[in-house]
Amino acid sequence: MKITRRTMLDAATAAAFVPILPGRRARAQTRPIVRIGVINDQSGVYRDVNGPTSIACTRQAIQEFAAGGFDVDVLTADHQNKPDVGAAIVKQWIDQDGVDFIQDGASSAVALAITAICKDRNKVFVPTSTATSDLTGKACTPNTIHWVYDTYMEARSTGGAMVKAGGDTWFFITPNYAAGLAFQRDTTRFVESAGGKIMGARLYPFPDTSDFSAPLVEAKASGAKILGIAGAGTDLVNIVKQAHEFGVQTTMNLAALIAYSTDVHAMGLDMAQGLRLSETYYWDLNDRTRSFQDRIKDKVKLWPNMSQAGNYSCTLHYLKAVTSMGAAAAKADGAATVARMKAIPTDDDCFGPGRIREDGRKIHPVYLFEVKKPSESRHEWDLYKLVATTPAEEAWRPLSEGACPLVKA
Repeated sequence: MKITRRTMLDAATAAAFVPILPGRRARAQTRPIVRIGVINDQSGVYRDVNGPTSIACTRQAIQEFAAGGFDVDVLTADHQNKPDVGAAIVKQWIDQDGVDFIQDGASSAVALAITAICKDRNKVFVPTSTATSDLTGKACTPNTIHWVYDTYMEARSTGGAMVKAGGDTWFFITPNYAAGLAFQRDTTRFVESAGGKIMGARLYPFPDTSDFSAPLVEAKASGAKILGIAGAGTDLVNIVKQAHEFGVQTTMNLAALIAYSTDVHAMGLDMAQGLRLSETYYWDLNDRTRSFQDRIKDKVKLWPNMSQAGNYSCTLHYLKAVTSMGAAAAKADGAATVARMKAIPTDDDCFGPGRIREDGRKIHPVYLFEVKKPSESRHEWDLYKLVATTPAEEAWRPLSEGACPLVKA
């Protein structure tokens, strides 16, 4: 069935063009238009993780970018965490609507499907809220750059730190999808290599689970010191809240293998205090992050987390590459655009200086945080205290271990 914009609106899976600069039609004859598609979860369990705030951050980057010689349009869509829905939207965007650059992604299964489509059609894809490290491993392509975080980084930063602190026995509660399984796999590697032991794990169906009582009872009975939570978004919030209901936190420390400031805000500090997690951006890290937050805060209901800040960051970098190449050349060849993005050092107020490796991995520091006690917080978004920083060149999976075909031996 041909998918029209009207159909997608009715299905709540996509929205129509959103012109960023006024007078686009009047200038269309003389100025090329670069089209950006933001596809994510706008109605499900990851809505707060990406959703409207991701779109606002994308628009903020376009507003701040001093573009020359081209205009920018933004299209947005809700893929409902369904690979077939996401794939259909992206194909229409590219084949009918002339989209050049697609970002966000969320669900790993959806992002992997988009990766294949963008390689086939030679467009640019930058997942900012997708976890699986396969995007820079066996599934890497010349058309994809993986921004913000991945399962290896989270396992190394959060899992490795918990083991060093004495958390040498683990039980996992894991969603049965690609990213959840990758979080469990990568964390298991760090735990076992440090001499720790996995006491058990329970998979749950996604997105149909909201009652986690059975796996929590099993986790508590396992005798493990650490409860590794591989679910994200609403799942993470529900697991932490129900862990408190069952008294799990009295015998186990909770480790969020993927968590965001928006999740902690949803839980509240009474519930989340002491939780350890890793992010690559936090609004109160330094003067540059605070400056970005000052510029965006009046345009969002939820303050940006690392993935949402990633939309701002990657949009700026993409537009720099387009300017460097010329819009016509960038629109004609997505792989060449990605190559130019890799060649240009990254730098923005959210992530600071960085670079993009040959496997498509965006490199920047990683921060281990501990959630504050209510008594330590100044206001509702004052959530974290910094525990440790992993330098950019140490935080990510070594090139030699990723099996990306783009990396020459």
